[in-house]
Amino acid sequence: MSKTKTAKGSKGNVYPKLHNAAWPGVVGKGAPGGEPCIDLDTMIALTVAAEVDGVKFDGIDPFLSPPHFDIDHPEEAAKQLADKAIANNLEIGTVVAPIWGGSATGDDAAKTTFLNAIRNACIAAKTLRKLGVRPNGCVRIDTSTGVDAWLKNPVENQKIIVATFTQACEIAAEYDEVLACEGEICWGGIHSWRRVNEVLEMVDRPQTLGFQADMAHSMLYLLGYNAPEDRLLPENFDWSDTETFDAAYKKMTNVLRHWTVDFHIAQNDGTVFGSGTHDKTGRHCLPNDPNGKLNITHHAGFWLKDEDGLTKRFNHICWDGCMFPNATMMKPETWNLILAAMIDVRNNYGWK
Repeated sequence: MSKTKTAKGSKGNVYPKLHNAAWPGVVGKGAPGGEPCIDLDTMIALTVAAEVDGVKFDGIDPFLSPPHFDIDHPEEAAKQLADKAIANNLEIGTVVAPIWGGSATGDDAAKTTFLNAIRNACIAAKTLRKLGVRPNGCVRIDTSTGVDAWLKNPVENQKIIVATFTQACEIAAEYDEVLACEGEICWGGIHSWRRVNEVLEMVDRPQTLGFQADMAHSMLYLLGYNAPEDRLLPENFDWSDTETFDAAYKKMTNVLRHWTVDFHIAQNDGTVFGSGTHDKTGRHCLPNDPNGKLNITHHAGFWLKDEDGLTKRFNHICWDGCMFPNATMMKPETWNLILAAMIDVRNNYGWK
């Protein structure tokens, strides 16, 4: 499959804003035997330093969890984060709620922990908006439920997820926030394109709960990892068959696009990977990885356009490089390459 070309300048589009993610410095890191976390100041510095033909990142999307953020004191931590953003001429976008201490399908204590994390994330998100550094973005969540646990009783667990997500919507509405449920194969109940659509339809709060489409994670929906009954590509798929791939990709995006409120640019090599406590998820690759299965610019258009043209449903997009090795993340050329890929997307699907 063809790969993404290197950007050459900008067509003058200013939307969607281009954000980097801070969570690759934390997710899958810090566990015994794993790589250490990369602190927030370093992630910001790497983001600020990136530049391609005079174009720079507009902002950063943070993970509201230690060591980057004190989620137990969301207002004070948000003020500290806002100071860092202002000092570096960055906007804040979507924030990630640290819901993994609980679960959407757990006992009452687990669900309370899950919902409290969402409340604190919404408090932080609203504080950042009030401070003028967060004009765009959502609060990212998932089910925090393993697929194996969900499979023990799919019908009942789906009902429980819907009930918990409905409570989460009530919380988000208190703070005028929108929740973005990330589709990822490792989370039970949203581990396939059909199942996540089912949850969104059953909750039926489109103004408060939408879908976060990550290009790397959502691509694995096509292969039926953890949900072979929902696979859209044949077994032993020939990756050179771009026509079949695009047809399957179109079927998925046609179902999920209208729910999409947040979007991650990413590359994927079609394999499953995990590290630390974040296991069995899509392997994010550099844009020019020779094993990358996506034509980033081309396939981003499946999400950003519909039959009527540009959707313009969100004013920023973010790069997700979860679980890149620290050595890769510390190279300035890594972020220039990523920024170039994002500029290409904005050149093709952006607006002034």
